[in-house]
Amino acid sequence: MQIGLIGGIGPAAQDHYCRHLIALFAQACTPLNMTIAHADTPTLLANLAADRRIEQAEIFAQLTERLAVAGADFVAVTSIAGHFCRRDFASRSALPVIDMVDAIAQDVEARSLNRIGILGTRTVMETRLYGGLEGVTVSPPSVDQMDAVHSAYVEMAAAGVVSDAQRETFYNAARDMMEAKGAQAILLGGTDLALAFDPAISPFPLVDGVAIHARAIAKRTGLNHSIPAAAAISETAALQSIAVACENLRD
Repeated sequence: MQIGLIGGIGPAAQDHYCRHLIALFAQACTPLNMTIAHADTPTLLANLAADRRIEQAEIFAQLTERLAVAGADFVAVTSIAGHFCRRDFASRSALPVIDMVDAIAQDVEARSLNRIGILGTRTVMETRLYGGLEGVTVSPPSVDQMDAVHSAYVEMAAAGVVSDAQRETFYNAARDMMEAKGAQAILLGGTDLALAFDPAISPFPLVDGVAIHARAIAKRTGLNHSIPAAAAISETAALQSIAVACENLRD
């Protein structure tokens, strides 16, 4: 099956999706068949801020039509912020949609988590991931920390790199949610947070939205039996899988 991704929102998020999917398929010794359509980050952020769900869903639907023509069998949006219009997009999409919020909800239930903290944009934190996590208490940062986390996240996403100050902002908020609010894990509610958190060395248990979504995408292609049981693939593991795959090609 051919994977269709709507990417570019932002570039670092797309890169992390590609690394995860490449690693998953390399570990399964299976060729990866994937096409990406580029969406515009400033347009998405403007529509998100104004809650223009229909307008953004129409943009995603148009990109999906291009992916369908290219032979994609299903589509996924590589942005948690982009899921603010997920219902409107799903009803307009020419292809089946692999929804990240649904995938995260299934992962949280499977791990028997009942209280988690959340980081991401203000909209994601205030809505507790668009109200998509039933049966679990989602505790956002305090009001002051939420402003700081939102600003740090938007700046990081636009730049495609994380600064030490931004990482400290995320870590301080996560630590407070773990210690003061009793969170059992921290939901990375923004795809670009992969820049700041590596599951292999994170001081906090994570619900890694990118890794979870990538596994759900891979499963849709029939890769179920080959997908690692671990909660996430670290950046190092992904790079190692890519290196092994390249070495095998040379052999």
